[in-house]
Formats: sequence, C-alpha cells, structure tokens
Amino acid sequence: MFKELAPYLRQRAVLLTVTRLEEDQIRVNVIPQKLKDGENVALTTPLTVTGTAEELDRDLPATLVSFVASHLQLKNTLDRAQSEMDAAAKAAQAEARNKSKSTATTKVAPKPEAAKSAETPKPAPQAPPEAPKAASLFDTPAPTPAATTEADEEEEILAEAGRQDEDADEEFDEAA
Repeated sequence: MFKELAPYLRQRAVLLTVTRLEEDQIRVNVIPQKLKDGENVALTTPLTVTGTAEELDRDLPATLVSFVASHLQLKNTLDRAQSEMDAAAKAAQAEARNKSKSTATTKVAPKPEAAKSAETPKPAPQAPPEAPKAASLFDTPAPTPAATTEADEEEEILAEAGRQDEDADEEFDEAA
C-alpha cells in the first residue's frame, strides 16, 4: 500500500485514517493535504474505500495506483496550463509595449507627403433636418390592406370567442 502512495508522497503530505465499521467492514480514507492557500482544491480530493480486510488487501493497492496517477496527471495539467497562461500574458504585454512604442514614434515624426495624401475629403454640408410638426388627427395615413386584414382577423377571433362563451352558457343552463 505504501509503495503505491510513494510517488504521491513526494508531492504532498497525505493523511490516512482507518476505521472499523459494523461487523467486518473497514473504511480507509486517503486525504491529500494542501501545500499552500491558493492551491486548486481538486488536488486535495480525498479517497474513501470501504470493504472487508480481504477486499482491501486485494483491491486497495490498485485503487491507490489509479488515485495517485489521476492526482499527479491533474497536477501536471494544471501546472502546464498555468505556465502557458503566464507565457501568453508575457507575450501580450510585450506586444502591447511594442505597439504603443511604434504608435508613439509614428505620431512624433509624420511625413508631410503622407499627411497630404492621408487627408480625406470633407463631406458636403447638409441642410439641417426639418423640425418635427405636431401630429394632427387628420394626418393619420389611410389603412393598408395588411392592417385591414389584421383587424378583420381580430374581429373574427373575438366573435368566435363570444360564440363559444354563449355555447358554454347554454350548456351550463341546460345542466342546471
């Protein structure tokens, strides 16, 4: 059992608890300890195994090998991701510094020919928009065919709903 835990013990401390449960059942807890405060909590996920002494003797070593391998792989993945993020951040900072330096140098010494060719023609002045007029009752547009059909559809729906209400009232009266 300790041979299987040895690679993990090189990385962090592990708390082992062994408890006797009812009859012949034993519970083994393998609890990895945090190394520092900002550490990912996934690296301290505990393992709990319950079984008879014979089952634990037979299956616990293989379970520990799998547990240790998973935790070490997770640690390596997190370390790799952290180093890639750090490298990307440094590259982005360097690019931003280079970009700000290049824009600062181009602003200081513009070429006169480039300034003339870079000028864009000014748009022709536009007349100011007319002030909005107050709406009048007689200014409403004539109804369009689409608006008429929507109004007709609404009237049909309301009429049909009224007929259904009348039918329901008649059925209610007949039942009474």
